[in-house]
Amino acid sequence: MGYPVQLGDLTVNKNGPFFIIAGPCVIESEAITLRVAEFLKETSEALDIPVIFKTSYDKANRTSIESFRGPGIESGLKTIRRVKEEYGLTVLSDVHSVEDVRRASEILDIIQIPAFLCRQTDLLLAAAKTGRAVNIKKGQFISPGEMEQAAHKVTSAGNNNLILTERGSFFGYNNLVVDFRSIPIMKGFGFPVVFDATHSVQLPGGSGTCSGGQREFVENLARAAVAAGADGIFMEVHPDPDSALCDGPNSLPLAQVRAIVGLLKEIHALVTQRI
Repeated sequence: MGYPVQLGDLTVNKNGPFFIIAGPCVIESEAITLRVAEFLKETSEALDIPVIFKTSYDKANRTSIESFRGPGIESGLKTIRRVKEEYGLTVLSDVHSVEDVRRASEILDIIQIPAFLCRQTDLLLAAAKTGRAVNIKKGQFISPGEMEQAAHKVTSAGNNNLILTERGSFFGYNNLVVDFRSIPIMKGFGFPVVFDATHSVQLPGGSGTCSGGQREFVENLARAAVAAGADGIFMEVHPDPDSALCDGPNSLPLAQVRAIVGLLKEIHALVTQRI
């Protein structure tokens, strides 16, 4: 059980390779999605680092009924299929209902369980039974130790290709704080741990009808997470975050991504004594 874990074509062992999960929060258009995918493919080749492409076909947990959710599962999966076929990237998206799991698993390499749903037993079991890798995001409302039970739900179905993602914990109203002890705690369960650097600087519901964010702290937290032992970093990126339809305040502009990722790779190499 545990390492090594197979994430699509990527095999992750205890000492690496360091990888990133990146992409736009939601599919705003096929053109934007493919533009980001092309950039991330080029980044992967330039920095010699595995990149898993993430986006969402539906954002079910939005602050307001008026918030943009995405194109829906059928149209969205067609776009994700294009990313997979044209750029050769491993692809990930989140699912919100058991009914979506089978259809999503036909395209996705990794099925992501959203933080708010990390304890939903039927959803975890359905994802596990597809045989696809599963990424469980730690709920903002639970301790890292409790994630062992979420992991066990997946492994009980015979699926050991699992990663756990830290994304901050509620700190009063409209704020999150990161306890970096969670990374070694969750790594103790035997699975790779990813740090979600952009959602961890989110201000949930902090702008009234939508969430705010503090993207200026993304790099600081990401560096700390890798130093604490994170196997990979999750980040939402966008050509123009200030105009993004979802999670713009906590997303990184493409222009900043490569410098940050290159530095994180160096930190990971130091931590694992690979240089």
